[in-house]
Amino acid sequence: MRMTVFGTGYLGATHAACMAELGHEVLGVDVDEAKIERLRRGEVPFYEPGLPEILRKHVDSGRLKFTTDYAEAAEFADLHFIGVGTPQRKGEFAADTTYVEDVVARLSPLLTRDAVLVGKSTVPVGTAVRLQGIADWHVRSGVRAEVVWNPEFLREGFAVKDTLTPDRIVIGLPGGEQEQSLARELVDEAYAPILESDPCPVIVTDLATSELVKVSANAFLATKISFINAVSEVCEAAGADVTVLADAIGMDPRIGRRFLGAGLGFGGGCLPKDIRAFMARAGELGADEAMTFLREVDSINMRRRERMVDLTVEACGGTLIGKTVAVLGAAFKPNSDDVRDSPALNVAGMLSLKGAQTVVFDPQALDNARALFPTLGYAESALQACDGADVVLVATEWAEFVELDPAAVAEVARGRILLDGRNCMPGDTWREAGWTYRALGRGVPVRAGSGTPARAGLVTA
Repeated sequence: MRMTVFGTGYLGATHAACMAELGHEVLGVDVDEAKIERLRRGEVPFYEPGLPEILRKHVDSGRLKFTTDYAEAAEFADLHFIGVGTPQRKGEFAADTTYVEDVVARLSPLLTRDAVLVGKSTVPVGTAVRLQGIADWHVRSGVRAEVVWNPEFLREGFAVKDTLTPDRIVIGLPGGEQEQSLARELVDEAYAPILESDPCPVIVTDLATSELVKVSANAFLATKISFINAVSEVCEAAGADVTVLADAIGMDPRIGRRFLGAGLGFGGGCLPKDIRAFMARAGELGADEAMTFLREVDSINMRRRERMVDLTVEACGGTLIGKTVAVLGAAFKPNSDDVRDSPALNVAGMLSLKGAQTVVFDPQALDNARALFPTLGYAESALQACDGADVVLVATEWAEFVELDPAAVAEVARGRILLDGRNCMPGDTWREAGWTYRALGRGVPVRAGSGTPARAGLVTA
């Protein structure tokens, strides 16, 4: 079938390419002409494993095309996916839905026949109903534009897999599960290749529930991450090991080990702004008390960044003046070049403000990091970043950092202190090579009569 995808960022470009991979004819739409030109050449304007290959494949086959022309998009298909950004409003917690509203307002009057507008962006509950009002206002007489919701559950670094083999598909319709309409028919047809080859649960529900699914999922994941980081703070005070603790509680099938990795916390373009938008929308609906716990989730997350900076200062003897710190990692997570609200880059910036000569390396995110923090130092390899460093700080758990040879780093570094901001490094290996290994949430056991336990990372045993 034919379909369009509005927005060609992480979500939109991935969805467009994957729909083409499923056999559909797809037209990607964006207002950014430079981005569209790159996509027409088969170039992905961001890093996402596996995406360049299928993008080029279907640009070459002609199954995937791109345009900035809304009129062309309106004529091309009757099914229109919307995957534009919903960033946090400046000075507020609420989400900015301006870009989604603009797509609906610009597309609707150009439609010449009945069409379905499928929202995929993460939005505050109630947005779909408001967008339906915008569509009804702008659409020409005799034409129906139905707004439905189909939230995305993509993980950066695994977005292609998550699109082609999803663990669930959620569809929100105005009439809920019982609705039989053009919207239900077209959305079912769009996902038919997935369901025929690798069936997954399909949940058809009302609009409000479908909008709440994604923000609720992100709020839960953020809560789980902040929970283990809160426990990490207790482990630091008690001399316990948060990684062993996480392994132990993660064996309980009701809890699970995933997202119990203590460290610098979460970042990126989704979790931070989504939990804040969830709080804001709950307040607007008069249910603000229900989500007040998310304020502490957010606070814990930000506090770990500050603790990492404090740990670096302590490791350097109380001051960063005259010290060089190698920060390995700039992206908010591995297998991504996304530096939006990145804990790694945030910590690097704070270290620089405290007087350190901060040198950053990341396998994919250097260009984005330079654009955001142009005053930091940057290196073209991990070893180059460590050259002359008094402290090496691992801030993003890239595999190449985990696999670094301590002896090779020792040949270029000035100091022998490794700070593990992600609890991902083989600490024993580095200690055996003569390094002081320090990590968040990992102290030493308290012996009887030993008094107050040492804080995490301030010991090398």
